[in-house]
Amino acid sequence: MTVNAEIHAGGHTWRDLPAAQQPDWPDHEALRDVIAELESYPPLVFAGECDQLRERLGAVARGEAFLLQGGDCAEAFDAVSAEHIRNKLKTLLQMGAVLTYAGSVPVVKVGRIAGQYSKPRSKSTETRDGVTLPTYRGDSVNGFEFTEAARIPDPQRLKRMYHASAATLNLVRAFTTGGYADLRQVHAWNQDFVKSSPSGQRYEALAREIDRAMNFMKACGVEPEEFRTVEFFSSHEALILDYESALTRTDSRTGNLYDVSGHMVWIGERTRQLDGAHLEFASRIRNPIGVKLGPTTTPQEALTLVERLDPDREPGRLTFITRMGADKVRDKLPELVEKVTASGAKVAWITDPMHGNTFEAASGHKTRRFDDVLDEVKGFFEVHKSLGTHPGGIHVELTGDDVTECVGGGDEIFVDDLHQRYETACDPRLNRSQSLDLAFLVAEMYRDQ
Repeated sequence: MTVNAEIHAGGHTWRDLPAAQQPDWPDHEALRDVIAELESYPPLVFAGECDQLRERLGAVARGEAFLLQGGDCAEAFDAVSAEHIRNKLKTLLQMGAVLTYAGSVPVVKVGRIAGQYSKPRSKSTETRDGVTLPTYRGDSVNGFEFTEAARIPDPQRLKRMYHASAATLNLVRAFTTGGYADLRQVHAWNQDFVKSSPSGQRYEALAREIDRAMNFMKACGVEPEEFRTVEFFSSHEALILDYESALTRTDSRTGNLYDVSGHMVWIGERTRQLDGAHLEFASRIRNPIGVKLGPTTTPQEALTLVERLDPDREPGRLTFITRMGADKVRDKLPELVEKVTASGAKVAWITDPMHGNTFEAASGHKTRRFDDVLDEVKGFFEVHKSLGTHPGGIHVELTGDDVTECVGGGDEIFVDDLHQRYETACDPRLNRSQSLDLAFLVAEMYRDQ
């Protein structure tokens, strides 16, 4: 179990350091009250589950498995419904089935889910029609509506984030262990989708192959328990440090600190300052840690991150999530991988092909081209193939809904279509059809390695 032993002094050392991207809370007494209440709440995840994910990511770092990490750009309180959660999970399960079967590789499944309610922003204010207000920083901080009242940071929202995350995790656990994730459901996951979508039809053909393989195994007397349930882990960016440290507990088994808000947490491109609070916080906890690396990252910075976050060179402890952009990945990534690998570090290398490929359409919508997303993944695989290293996985922003936020894909969305179902509060996400297209293409690339 995980307990609050003396609210873990080691989890607060970050407070002496500069912390980027933190909300400007107007009422600090209200914030202290909320933190004290959060410190009394039960853990959202068990420290032993974090250890289990660290072992699975160790297999990724050693080249024995592939990480599929995906979910919303930013979760919303009004999207904590059975339908929204099921659709996201369904998409990830379908992608996982494609990658496992077509790529012939064990797939570690991690959602950007049950905690991804906070977003770093490039500007602290937003101006519309001459009116300037604080920028929207995610439902954990303020409201999306462009009104003065909605945009005031409210610490009570941190408690809402906890409860929304708990409700989401509860349903995800029920789905993944209660029969919904049974591999014999591969057709059922697709029933609402197959007729209208080229990727759905391609998936259905793969599902028939999986069926035949499972029937063969059953005829041979083999029915593994692993076919009936699925391991599924939660992750989010550890952005709002007051929330993350309030949910940091001492593990009674080991005496180590764990951030029990999620199984894996990551540090973003905007908050990975080597002398900053986020790096200090992450260095103190035993969760698997991810760090986003953009095109400005130097090999020395990457090596310093390894020293600070993974001094024992433990496979599965540290995941580098690279977000270079399709036009830079082939130039910027090789030296990073080469130098880090030469140092003896055992990191998992993952590609985030979303964040480096955003542009604004003429309509004013932020969007991404599916072809750019795919090209960055191709570049990522090419770099690792040339260096003889392992392309460890993909990290994507996606939804299980039929949104029109990214252009392209097999079931093509055009720029003029963006307005039809543009529902994201922050960044554009792949829809279900585009996500499946990506899974098939990644499986082919992985096989070619």
